[in-house]
Amino acid sequence: MTALDLLSEHRCFGGLQRRYRHQSPSLQCAMTLGVFLPPTALAADAQAPARPVPALWWLSGLTCSDENAVQKAGAQRLAAELGLALITPDTSPRGAAVPDDPDGAWDFGHGAGFYVDATQEPWARHYRMHTYVVEELPALLEAGLPLDPARRGISGHSMGGHGALVGAMRHPGRYASVSAFAPISQPSRCPWGRKAFGHLLGPDPQTWQAWDASQLLASGQGPVGPDGAALPLLVDQGLADPFLEEQLLPEALEAAAAASGHPLTLRRQEGYDHSYFFVASFIGDHLRHHAAALLGAAP
Repeated sequence: MTALDLLSEHRCFGGLQRRYRHQSPSLQCAMTLGVFLPPTALAADAQAPARPVPALWWLSGLTCSDENAVQKAGAQRLAAELGLALITPDTSPRGAAVPDDPDGAWDFGHGAGFYVDATQEPWARHYRMHTYVVEELPALLEAGLPLDPARRGISGHSMGGHGALVGAMRHPGRYASVSAFAPISQPSRCPWGRKAFGHLLGPDPQTWQAWDASQLLASGQGPVGPDGAALPLLVDQGLADPFLEEQLLPEALEAAAAASGHPLTLRRQEGYDHSYFFVASFIGDHLRHHAAALLGAAP
């Protein structure tokens, strides 16, 4: 088992905000990540076993690292009250050996791994973010920290919203709750997605469909929980988001949910943009959405 190296630890709303580094076999590089443990996860004394708690996995968006949501989303206070752990992975493999955008652009490469498993060179060796966040990292953290493997939720913002939706859709029963902020709803149709998928998955758009949330949902592959029931989707989208019409395409997700009969609450928020000010404004609703599924708490 790969070792977790603790880089920092801060007391936070009675719990602990930690940052770790580890060597990832999936990504073939060192990775950093954040973990917030609520007070209920902490042992009463050194001799007592820690109590496993449910965890919400948060996937961040383009240009972000593992620290953006930790510092800007404002989620720890309510997570501490609800008893939810928060896991914040990085958004891509990194390092001198990891290839970056060939044109030096910000929307692909370092900080922009798109949460898929690449099949094309030179990306395939390192860009396996889907396997990393859905399989490798949960196995590592659940073995070493007081996290309950039977109670996982997943959420994210923008590129990370896409990653959260696709992760839940491709792995029935793995998550008990799912939500997203301003997700890239149909990456096979938007410039960000077409660029990234072309590099990572190859030029054939048919191969992209298995990584497209709207396509998966329309085909009846909506997310289901451990009990086999459909997981309701909660999505928030700001109407002042500059990327709304060209990149995010929430209407595609809405149409796919209608076509497949999958439960979706798509909230269009007047005046809100794409920033973490938007995320922080509604993160409480999402935490309660996940707590209702993971803890039985009232939303």
